Amino acid sequence: METLFIGKNLIFLPEVTSTNSYAMNLLKNVNLPEGTVVQTTNQTQGKGQRGSRWMADPTSNLTVSIVLKPTFLELKNQFYLYLISALACYDTMAEILNNSQFDIKIKWPNDILVNQKKIAGILIENNILNNQINGCVIGIGINVNQLKFDPSIKATSIALTSNNEYPVSKVLNLLCSYVEKHYLAMREEKYNLIQGSYLQHLFGLNTWRQFEVGGSLKSLMVLGVSDRGLLLLRDKNDSILEVDVKEVRWIY
Repeated sequence: METLFIGKNLIFLPEVTSTNSYAMNLLKNVNLPEGTVVQTTNQTQGKGQRGSRWMADPTSNLTVSIVLKPTFLELKNQFYLYLISALACYDTMAEILNNSQFDIKIKWPNDILVNQKKIAGILIENNILNNQINGCVIGIGINVNQLKFDPSIKATSIALTSNNEYPVSKVLNLLCSYVEKHYLAMREEKYNLIQGSYLQHLFGLNTWRQFEVGGSLKSLMVLGVSDRGLLLLRDKNDSILEVDVKEVRWIY
């Protein structure tokens, strides 16, 4: 793997309940080298956002957790971990797929869409000690060669999009290189560059979109993302809303 440290220590597990849980347990109990990657071909209890399950066909997709130790990052800036992870996934998809032919976007907070269908998801868990980020686990699932999805889920894969199977190992190599690139940029405090790149690829930016808020459907304009990672929206009365992931659901 052509990286400095991301993926140099690779732990492969044929089956595990959750790569994030496994990696977090190691992080808390073992002196893991930064950049350790935990990979599996079969995750039996994968985690998703809002406590949901992350479902993937065994052997068809990339399921990994990356261990980082961003002790340099102030707690108030922890959302940048999401930004760099989303950018790494975006760059991976843009390199594999021709982004002039496919609409590749980051859907706040951390899904990657291709032609408005989910192709990747991210779940980050931080280990906070003495009001400082002691370590974090970035869980990433990318749909690579899966050809069938539950019809109730708007999902796709690299194979479905490109009509070609793609080696999972190559997806992992690309992902690790892009995670490292954006992580180093964050370490160098290039926050404006990171945020600008994220907004450039943000799904729905400066357009009116349908959302479910408090059980009601509302048409709201997407303005961007706050420094705290909240989605910035504007309603028809020009009021600005800052919403957390638990307070709003995209309808798209």
